[in-house]
Amino acid sequence: MPIALPWYRTITAEQWRVLAAAKLGWMLDAMDFMLYAMAIGQLRTYFAFDDAAAGMLGTVTLLMSGAGGVLFGYIADRIGRTRALMGTILLFSVASLGAATSQSVLQLLLWRALLGIGMGGEWASGAVLVSETWPPAHRDKAVSIMQSGWAIGYIVAAILAAAVLGAPGAGPDAWRWLFVLGVLPAAFTLWIRRRVREPDVWVRRAHAPAAAGNPFAVIFGRSLLGQTLRLTLLTASVQFAYWGVFFWLPAFLARPLAEGGAGMGVVGSLGWIIPVQIGAYFGYLTFGFIAGRIGRRLTFILFMLAAAVLVPVYGQMARSPAALMLLGPVLGYFGHGYFSMFGSFIAELFPTAVRATAQGTTYNIGRMAGAVGPYTIGAVATLPGSGIGLALGVTSAFFLAAAVLIVTLPDRSGRALEA
Repeated sequence: MPIALPWYRTITAEQWRVLAAAKLGWMLDAMDFMLYAMAIGQLRTYFAFDDAAAGMLGTVTLLMSGAGGVLFGYIADRIGRTRALMGTILLFSVASLGAATSQSVLQLLLWRALLGIGMGGEWASGAVLVSETWPPAHRDKAVSIMQSGWAIGYIVAAILAAAVLGAPGAGPDAWRWLFVLGVLPAAFTLWIRRRVREPDVWVRRAHAPAAAGNPFAVIFGRSLLGQTLRLTLLTASVQFAYWGVFFWLPAFLARPLAEGGAGMGVVGSLGWIIPVQIGAYFGYLTFGFIAGRIGRRLTFILFMLAAAVLVPVYGQMARSPAALMLLGPVLGYFGHGYFSMFGSFIAELFPTAVRATAQGTTYNIGRMAGAVGPYTIGAVATLPGSGIGLALGVTSAFFLAAAVLIVTLPDRSGRALEA
């Protein structure tokens, strides 16, 4: 009787290259996005705006990332997943460089909005590229590995911020050099162009006579409308909760105790941010493997319940650095890992001709709805007797809502994608 190969030995070199391209693209996307969150303290001082305005800038970026996801999902269905992926990476890289030149809050907002378009488009094109290339039995694992790139990008952003903003003699405009570093991912597109090709399933469909048409009419048509709307509500609930917590986490750790933070400063908070993101990395990475054991839906519900409990507890631990350090990796694990579900989960619900459009639309309209999270938490934090730590607890209700919504959607885990 032949000995069965380990699962990773059954994956082709081409499939690993696709996964590397999507993971590195998502990692660099996270880095560029989080550079702003790391620099909030200095930007607030430089441009003289408050927490509500800082949250609004984050909200605008996320709103535009939603628009970018919808746009590039459509583009990926039309010109290909790989080409769309390269376009998004170039876009958010150039936008980061542009943000470094900002002379006003309006200019900063416009550059961050452009970065958001590229950010949303990267996930829409990268996730469907992986889902269509990898075998069904290992699709959840692949998306988990891809999604873990976000945690690495977050850590890289934190290290760069500490090095640039915390450098001896760093001036009030040191944030400009931080944003300049965000242009570096543009070089990665050269490797993608040479080494990553379009999935066979898309190539076949793109050349089929019936490939033309309006994909939005399909996903919002009578047969798929209910599913599309429920899926969008699910992604909106999750992303309101996530962005409400993790957009403000660096500011919570760095801000003085008297202002509702943990009093660690930008450089000091690095030692607490990295453990959170290490936990996040393993949460992303293991979600698909756990789902393969106990089921994708049950795994998602367990992550939602754990996050709903952990966030308010963490937010009230500002005066206990030891407790923050111990809870940080656990919060990172359960507060991030569930995102590894969406890449394969959404891809399995729609046919090839509209898959990237559906992926970009449902995930990113949800992101647009959830984009009010940073502004909401920032506004609540300004209320008398509140502070960021207390405001973070608002997000628990949205984690719980997501745990209910997942039950209303079909789970087609492990099945071949619909042609």
